[in-house]
Amino acid sequence: MLIRGKSGNIKTASIINKNIDILRIEWYEATRRILHKQTDSGIAVTLKFLNENPNLKDGDILHEDENSIIAVHIIPCECIVMSPGTIITASSLCYEIGNRHLPLFYEEGDLLVPYDIPLFNLLEASGYQPVIELRKLSNAFKTSVLPHVQVADTGSLFTKISKLPTSL
Repeated sequence: MLIRGKSGNIKTASIINKNIDILRIEWYEATRRILHKQTDSGIAVTLKFLNENPNLKDGDILHEDENSIIAVHIIPCECIVMSPGTIITASSLCYEIGNRHLPLFYEEGDLLVPYDIPLFNLLEASGYQPVIELRKLSNAFKTSVLPHVQVADTGSLFTKISKLPTSL
């Protein structure tokens, strides 16, 4: 089955009396434009999002007919979870993670990163309190800003963030 788009999410759509077939994906597959997978019931699915990044979320509906729905399920994975209490802590964490070019996710006030032993050890040694949990990674930050770029002699983006008020 060829799928070229999404048609909603099961959290907001009417799914009464429909069989839900699950397409399980890893967090890093949620942004792939072309993907070959199989649903839980064995249907071979090819996703082709050629014009845009699909940015699939948990529960996204990929196919729907009168009897069934194929919906995305993002498989939970081991994550480093950090709960920054202040904007300074949050910006410092984002800076450290960004310098390692690792994907960063945000969910319910927590910063999440796929589990990485060197990063976990660094965060612990730096005085942060990282925790390892099984979580779904689905709200990635869009990182299109260069933090070290000088803007009109006013300092870097990180310098500006560090001068913000200290409570979230």
